Amino acid sequence: MPFIPHTKDDEKTMLDAIGVASIDELFDEIPASILAKPIDQIPPGESEMSMMRLMQERAARDHMDLCFIGAGAYDHHIPAAVWDIVGRGEFLTAYTPYQAEASQGTLQLIYEFQTMISRLTGMEVANASVYDGATALAEAMLMAVRANKKIKTKRIVCAGNINPRYVETCQTIVRNQGIEIQQLQCDAETGLLKPELLEAIDETVAVVLNYPSFFGGLDEVDRLTDLAHASGALVIAVVNPTALAILKPPGEWGGNGADIVVGEGQPLGIPLASGGPYLGFMCCRQAIVRQMPGRIIGRTVDLQGKTGFTLTLQAREQHIRRAKATSNICTNQGLLVAAATVYMSIMGNEGLRQVALACHAGMAELVQRAGQVAGVQQHFTGVHFHECVLELPVPAAALISAMAEHGVLPGLDLGEYFAGMENCLLVNVTEKKTPADLDRFMAVLKTSLETVSESC
Repeated sequence: MPFIPHTKDDEKTMLDAIGVASIDELFDEIPASILAKPIDQIPPGESEMSMMRLMQERAARDHMDLCFIGAGAYDHHIPAAVWDIVGRGEFLTAYTPYQAEASQGTLQLIYEFQTMISRLTGMEVANASVYDGATALAEAMLMAVRANKKIKTKRIVCAGNINPRYVETCQTIVRNQGIEIQQLQCDAETGLLKPELLEAIDETVAVVLNYPSFFGGLDEVDRLTDLAHASGALVIAVVNPTALAILKPPGEWGGNGADIVVGEGQPLGIPLASGGPYLGFMCCRQAIVRQMPGRIIGRTVDLQGKTGFTLTLQAREQHIRRAKATSNICTNQGLLVAAATVYMSIMGNEGLRQVALACHAGMAELVQRAGQVAGVQQHFTGVHFHECVLELPVPAAALISAMAEHGVLPGLDLGEYFAGMENCLLVNVTEKKTPADLDRFMAVLKTSLETVSESC
């Protein structure tokens, strides 16, 4: 439907009808101190012809480098059918399905997504409306505080090997709720969380575990989960959905499994796109489902015995009366949920498993070959999935710049996030990386190391 802006007369007519003098009065409950100031840096408008010329010139400058960066967004193969289907009008223009009788297709698709994510994570319930992986974790923290009433503090303990950008996002969202986030330092040799650190915690609402970790390693999640539960804390798992095709699902960790599971759904059919949009997924145990925010779709039967789908466990006010909502981060992720659902349907159990195995095998080969280069070694000991930290004889930032000049993006400079890791590079391999790609990575790595060493 085309957007036709209201004229001043339209606005006056509507305001007069409801007895309000100005649009600003509709928002008078918002304190003036937090209102945005006028935007005065927008440049003058361009004509359509000028704008199209500008965009064509910028598009011509785009080129595809060989990318080995992961760190939360991964370059997986996406079957052509995924976006051919999702690009259809009935998916592309789908909106939050308030009216179940008119939204059965959308509701069924979301229900299928929830079912697949629940099976992948080994959890009982899933929702389908969290903005991205980082905000899903923040939502899980808020949910844990609501659900774990036995603990009177608002302290949440996180493993130190969680994506630092996730932690920053959580701090931004939960700090005004009085929630304290405490990070536990990981072992310098393995990059993993030592279980004995959890033996000493008390009065903690929840423990957050990352699996695989930001560094690609695999923590002792069974033991860590049991230790967290023994202290009275809930367990929040942050997981990579691709890895769960071959790793133990969080619903089976330890004696009772994780309590809340979140993650980023981008690996499931969503392209790398300058940071998004992506989708977060969120699951929990049935016992605490009423504390979970967002849309939950249920399946039932109508009066004629036909299968039907509807929003459940929430009122419409969850969406339109924000003061009454469990959370205000319940955005409509329908399009991306559709893509992830189609992707998982096409791949199936075995397809996802083969993707995960190919990623792991490719990463193992790259690490083995990189270790034969003078001065390059694996920084952390132990197993990993499809990411690994390489320690270099030169600053990672300098090597990244040198390799980028040859069209290879070798990984993430960990010195930007962790003190003492200036020479460490976080590298990722997905199933898209061919033997020729690995050959090119190694050749450019060796050449660039020589160049950087000579300039240092």
